[in-house]
Amino acid sequence: MCKTIKQKVHFKASPQVIYDLLVDSRKHTQLTGKKAEISKKVGGAFRSGSVTGVNVDLVPGKRIVQAWRDRDFPEGVFSMAAVTLVDSKSGGTDLTLTHRGVPKDLIPRVDMNWRQNYWQKIKERIAKA
Repeated sequence: MCKTIKQKVHFKASPQVIYDLLVDSRKHTQLTGKKAEISKKVGGAFRSGSVTGVNVDLVPGKRIVQAWRDRDFPEGVFSMAAVTLVDSKSGGTDLTLTHRGVPKDLIPRVDMNWRQNYWQKIKERIAKA
C-alpha cells in the first residue's frame, strides 16, 4: 500500500533560487552534502544519495516533477514527487510538495527527510546569504 506526503513551506527567497537549489547538481550537492547528478532535461535521470529517478516535468522557477525512488523502496516501485513554487504575497516563495506513491512503511522517514534534508537546509542556507 502506498500513500501521499503533502507539505507546504515558505522560503524568504525567490522561486528561481529555490528551484536552482533543487535541480542544479552543484548547488544540490552543496545543500545536502550528498553527491548529486541531476539532468536539466525532461526525461533525464537524477541521483542524490540513495534517491534515483527521472525528470518528468521541469518548469524553471515554477515546477519540478520527478519519478522518484529510494533504494529502500520495493523492487520496481517508483513514486511521483511534484514541487510547485509560487511567489508569496508576503515576499519569497510558497512551496508545495505532493509526493504520491510512497510505500506506507517508509512514509515517516521520507516525510522527515524532506523536512530535514531539504526544507530546513534551504532555510539555513538562505539565512546565511
